[in-house]
Amino acid sequence: MSAILSVKDIHTFIGQFHILEGVSAEVRTGEITVLLGRNGAGKTTTLRSIMGLNPPKHGQILFEGKPIQGKTPYAIAQMGIGYVPEHRAIFKGLSVRENLHLAERAKGDFARKADFIFELFPDLKRLIDLSGGNLSGGQQQMLAVARALVPDNRLLLIDEPSEGLAPVIIEQLMAAIQRLSSTVSVLLVEQNFRVASKLAQRYVIIDEGHSPLSGLMADLVTDSALIQKYLGVA
Repeated sequence: MSAILSVKDIHTFIGQFHILEGVSAEVRTGEITVLLGRNGAGKTTTLRSIMGLNPPKHGQILFEGKPIQGKTPYAIAQMGIGYVPEHRAIFKGLSVRENLHLAERAKGDFARKADFIFELFPDLKRLIDLSGGNLSGGQQQMLAVARALVPDNRLLLIDEPSEGLAPVIIEQLMAAIQRLSSTVSVLLVEQNFRVASKLAQRYVIIDEGHSPLSGLMADLVTDSALIQKYLGVA
C-alpha cells in the first residue's frame, strides 16, 4: 500500500527551542496511523509541522509524493489535508450549520457531504441550529471532526480526539473515526493507549523530539516492555 504522507527527518524549532530533532513517520493510504508518546514528546508539534503552522527547518514532508514543507498552512489545506486541532477550535458563537458551511473549500461542499456527516454524527443533525458553545464537549469534538470532512480532504490530522470525554462518547467517536477511515487516511495523536490500540493499524512513537520506533499496532500491543518504556503504561 502506497504512502499518502511521508515525514522524513524533520527538525522543528519553536523560538530557540529545538522541539523536533529528527522525526520520521509514514501514513499509508486508507489506514489510521497513531503518534504515541508521553506528554511533551513532540506529537502535536509534528502535526503542526505537517500543516505548516510550525514549519520545520530541516527535513522533508511529502504528501502524495509532492513536497509540502515551506508552503503556507492555507496552501497545504488546499492540497487536501484537514486538521482537527487539540481543544477543538470550533466557532462557539456560530451554529452547527454555520460552522459546517464555513468549512467549505468550494461552494456546495457541505451539501455534498451532509448525508455522510450526519450518518457519522446523528447528534449534529439534531442540533444543527444550536450554537457551538451550547454543545457538550463530546458534541463539540464531533463538530470539529465533521468540519474537516466537509471539503474533499484525503488525509486528516486529528489531535487528541478523546481528551476529556466520557467513555460512552469516546466509543461513539472511535466508531465514527473507524468508519471515516474507509474514505480518508488518518494521522492521529492519542494519549489513551486503549483507544489508540483499537483504532490504528500502525504507530509511530515520538520520544523527546525523536521517532525511535514505528510499526504495526498489532505487534506493539503484545510488547509490554516497549509500552512501559515509551508510554509509561502498565
